[in-house]
Amino acid sequence: MKETGVVYLVGAGPGDPGLITEKGLSRLRICDAVVYDALLSSRLLDEVPDQCRKIHVGKRAGHHSMKQEEINQLLVELAGEGLSVVRLKGGDPFVFGRGGEEIMALSEAGIPYEVVSGVTSAVAALASAGIPVTHRAVSRSFHVMTGHTLSEEGTLPADFNEFARLSGTLVFLMGLGNLSLIVKGLLNQGKSGETPAAVIQNGTLPGERTVRGALRDIEEKVLAAGIKSPAIIVVGEVASLDFSSTLKQPLEGCRIGVTGTDSFTDRLRKQLTSFGGTSESILSLLIESCRKSGKMKEAYEKLPSYTWIVFTSANGVREFFHGLLEWGYDFRAVGHVKFAVVGRGTADELLRHGFSADYIPKKYQVQDLAAGLKGLISGEDRLLIPRSSGGSKELNEILDEAGASYDDIVLYDVASAGIKTENRAEALKQLDYLTFSSASGVEAFFREADEEIKEALAGLKVVCIGDITAKALMEHGRKADIIAGVYTIRGITEAICRDWKEEAPCGHTIMPKNLGRKEERSHTK
Repeated sequence: MKETGVVYLVGAGPGDPGLITEKGLSRLRICDAVVYDALLSSRLLDEVPDQCRKIHVGKRAGHHSMKQEEINQLLVELAGEGLSVVRLKGGDPFVFGRGGEEIMALSEAGIPYEVVSGVTSAVAALASAGIPVTHRAVSRSFHVMTGHTLSEEGTLPADFNEFARLSGTLVFLMGLGNLSLIVKGLLNQGKSGETPAAVIQNGTLPGERTVRGALRDIEEKVLAAGIKSPAIIVVGEVASLDFSSTLKQPLEGCRIGVTGTDSFTDRLRKQLTSFGGTSESILSLLIESCRKSGKMKEAYEKLPSYTWIVFTSANGVREFFHGLLEWGYDFRAVGHVKFAVVGRGTADELLRHGFSADYIPKKYQVQDLAAGLKGLISGEDRLLIPRSSGGSKELNEILDEAGASYDDIVLYDVASAGIKTENRAEALKQLDYLTFSSASGVEAFFREADEEIKEALAGLKVVCIGDITAKALMEHGRKADIIAGVYTIRGITEAICRDWKEEAPCGHTIMPKNLGRKEERSHTK
């Protein structure tokens, strides 16, 4: 008999993926299935295991792709299959999240469950906009009401009048469509037209917008500003306060799309996020190993004849040493050789396998790697170059000119794992920048790009890790807007920081003194 699974009701927070709890993340990282709503960051879905089933139930005000009763039954069925299920809900499961209804269904079916609280937008969105939900001598309480629950007659609920007469801060969630009714109801219950009010769109997200006014004119101001859902309505004296953060991160408000292998994009996204940026994985690349090929078998057998091994990427380092062990050798087989690497990140990966690089060019590109090797090798040297199938031919050309003896062998291929976002063109339209870390990434992107995607690409800035990547982009008719001065994750981040600083409004921004030395992925692959 199959063991019954478990359901975790996890609050995802108000929108900013950084505001989910550590406990919530830990449940995501072990689940077999995740059932999620529409108003969530796609970054949270990157935390689930590769084999996890992702089920979008699309609950958004006015657009419900699955009825609540169907969601309840889905959770019961998934747990009945013995799965560990995360029900990922915006905000907190019990703050108008209908978590109680789901728990009642689980209890009736005998399904064990756990509730993991989340940060509610009723507090966090206000704080992000600089509005304290309470403040001494201004507001000693706050009260939260759902703003979209109408009676059958299309009017506000019967208990609205009591709510409207409360002192303190009044917060209406999901109520933008009923703003006019809410304002009239408050005025009818004795609130002054001069009572401060605010409406916050996309609270805690890069597209956050806040309109401030008073009850008498807040509707007019919201209409003029074009505020759209999701939005929160705040009424009370605290809405006149502005405690917005004065310390700005260098990439605050910046939205960046990244492309590349998971190992590269994970590191780049962490770097961008640490400086206030919001990142999204647009294209994932897979490493298809050739380390068990006949050519590589022959190369491992001939290791005693090589004096240098040349690595043009960290991927090459990893694949080479995995193959070394798989073919029955160990590190003693390369104890006599010297290592040349294209950049610092590749050198760091080599060091993780116990070896220091003997040569790293000052500029992390293949031309400099080859030029530097010319001055280090003699006619007695023999080089092994295990790399990707799309490796730059400039390395070969320079070594051929020097009369070097070498074996250039395909160790791996780079293939597309698919553009991750469901609506690719729409996702690109929301970005400020799109990064490319290799020429193969450019090729993979354009293989899957239709005209709508290409048009969306014209509306943002494209960042390339180096000249070769920029050249590949130009072959598809798109010039790179930014080329990193240093061909590393650090270089990409610094380039975006500099450009964003010029684009963004001036403020008290702390620019990074040292972005750290994280592994780079050479644009030469």
